Amino acid sequence: MRSIKEKKQRGAEIVAALKKIYPASECALEYEGEPWKLLVMGRLSAQCTDARVNIVCRELFDVFPTAQAMAEGDLSEIERIVRPCGLYRTKAESIKAACKMLVEDYGGVIPADMDELLKFPGVGRKIANLLLGDIYKMPAIVADTHCIRICGRLGFYPETLKDPVKVEKTLVPIIEPSEQSDFCHRIVMFGREYCMARSPRCTDCPISELCDSYIKRKK
Repeated sequence: MRSIKEKKQRGAEIVAALKKIYPASECALEYEGEPWKLLVMGRLSAQCTDARVNIVCRELFDVFPTAQAMAEGDLSEIERIVRPCGLYRTKAESIKAACKMLVEDYGGVIPADMDELLKFPGVGRKIANLLLGDIYKMPAIVADTHCIRICGRLGFYPETLKDPVKVEKTLVPIIEPSEQSDFCHRIVMFGREYCMARSPRCTDCPISELCDSYIKRKK
């Protein structure tokens, strides 16, 4: 088992390798630099692809162009639009309530605090970290399905570990704080291009020499 020092060194190597593959680190959700939209899109992305969320939100933000408009919007109309994202009744209710809270309790400004963010309906640590990292450039590990799967394969923790909170807490001391948010965005891109859940492209993976899963299979 590697020491934390060894894990940090390996983490730095993987961060550097991913930077070479993906020089530009971008959030997969197209929120157009408007924090309230990222709050909404983060909620809609649960059990739904980012690509679908981006498509659905074009109409959603046309109909409800501000957080206040969403807060005051007709729930059935929100449900209709977000239906393709799945769990549409629950998601519509929570994004409407979250926008209401944002406008009424926070003056429309996303708080830069984990505990405050967790008060919002439908917001867990994954969405909170996404908001903190993307909006405020704070250290933040977004433990989504790509991150959990790939970092397990790379050997940061056992592949059987699927708990997002445990994954987050494991990665925080390994990945440099200044790199965490961009690292998570790059992991998403890498997961789509190479390290898919099924049939990962291991033989032509550019970081296979850093992957425990690949190295073990070669032996």
